[in-house]
Amino acid sequence: MTAEPIAAHEPEPEPEPEREREQGCRWPVPPQDGYTVNDLFTLPDLPPHTELIDGSLVFVSPQRYFHSTMTDLLVTGLRGTVPETLKVRREMTVELDPRNGPEPDISLVRTEAVTGMEQTRFAATDVLLAVEVVSPDSESRDRDTKPRKYAAAGIPNFWLVEMTDANQHPVVRVYELDPLSKTYVLTGIHHDQLKIPVPYDIDVDISVKALKEL
Repeated sequence: MTAEPIAAHEPEPEPEPEREREQGCRWPVPPQDGYTVNDLFTLPDLPPHTELIDGSLVFVSPQRYFHSTMTDLLVTGLRGTVPETLKVRREMTVELDPRNGPEPDISLVRTEAVTGMEQTRFAATDVLLAVEVVSPDSESRDRDTKPRKYAAAGIPNFWLVEMTDANQHPVVRVYELDPLSKTYVLTGIHHDQLKIPVPYDIDVDISVKALKEL
């Protein structure tokens, strides 16, 4: 009896490599010592307004209406009386050190620090005021992390802006830097009118009415 030849076992075809989803995201892998401020402007496809805190990238969530409108109200008010030696800027990176590049909602900078339309950042030494409008997703950073870092970098003035829970009324807490302790000292809490003499004579209507009229 002649045995039928045994057919050679054909290897199963290798599965096709899984295609990368068109809508998928590739998150950048951080270097061992973390990112630097320069990476903020060279890494591809970073979301808008990405910040750098202690070498880590921080992605910003979409803004609430209060955050956007309150920022507009303060920017408009500050520009109304700002001297020629200063500029009011919003959402620009401030380089505190190589591993920290936060983006204050509003910055008051020296005019000579503005170098042109392609500029991406300001040095902390050129910033006289940093303003943070608190959002739910950034509350801890706005209340604690950023003020400590702004103070350590020598920024002389800091404002913390919030919306009260009871009546959704704007509140601006004003701080000045103690140069000896390198910490901020609360100098006033303002509810309807923000009128202070530093860093220049400022008088801004921050009432609910003014906010709703924008």
